[in-house]
Amino acid sequence: MREATERPYILHMLTTAPQISPFDVNMAADAGYQVIVPYCNVQAPMVMSLTQDAIFSRGPKGVSRTGIFIGGRDAMLAADMLEIARTAMVPPFEVSVFADPSGSYTTAAALVALAECHLNRTHAMELGGKRVLILGGTGAVGRTAAAMAASLGADVTIASHHSLARARQVSDEINERLAIMTTAASTASVTELRNALADTEILLSTSTAGIQIASTDDLAHARRLLIAADVSAVAPEGIAGVNVMNDGKPIGSNGDAGPIGIGALAIGNVKYQVEHRLFVRMRTGGSPLYLGYAQAFEEARAAAAGLG
Repeated sequence: MREATERPYILHMLTTAPQISPFDVNMAADAGYQVIVPYCNVQAPMVMSLTQDAIFSRGPKGVSRTGIFIGGRDAMLAADMLEIARTAMVPPFEVSVFADPSGSYTTAAALVALAECHLNRTHAMELGGKRVLILGGTGAVGRTAAAMAASLGADVTIASHHSLARARQVSDEINERLAIMTTAASTASVTELRNALADTEILLSTSTAGIQIASTDDLAHARRLLIAADVSAVAPEGIAGVNVMNDGKPIGSNGDAGPIGIGALAIGNVKYQVEHRLFVRMRTGGSPLYLGYAQAFEEARAAAAGLG
């Protein structure tokens, strides 16, 4: 039986969106948080006061059972808000903070970790030096995946099906912000897409669900392709031949000699594990933790390696 003096585990969930994600609420509850409070339409300047309201109201015992989650839809803004929350702490009044805007950190982590894992198991190769093309790479998942792959030494190209200018804007932004190197490409036309695919070894699709961005005919131009991974669970698949159940099986007409595919359910399984583990770490870690995309990737690599 719980002692009367035991404080409940409270999670304050901040989002810039009109509502918090039900997925994240469920994950937090399953990780052991007992009181979960959403704060919607939160802007970055509000984070410091909200954080300090949370840390000063419970005392040393209560503060150890308090956490902050940062959601929203902007991967870079969430990183800024995580840092604002960190600077707002006044030790010993300090709580753990976990950022995962639209699930982009944990989804990108699962995507890149599985690509890395399958590349090593199937081809005995490292991701470093490989040419990675990210379709739909200007969104939150694409940006984060680009940062993770580049951190391992991959040659990363961020592609936009809208324009080269949009891809360059995102590539330049994350290069400057994160001190990495990515390049940009347009896939607005069939010719541009096929030119981008020509030298691609690792193809990652983070495009809008329900749109096929690379057809079978397009993939015929990707003669160096080793792995194709797609985060979309909505038909049609973003990359032809990569269905949601695919977890390292060959795709295309070349049998075992062809590239292998990684589908949305395999990626989602690792994403789920990563988010759960990070919520549990935040609640049970003992000392304050600040969990962003780097920690999500670390956890995803461990989870992917453990799948055997």
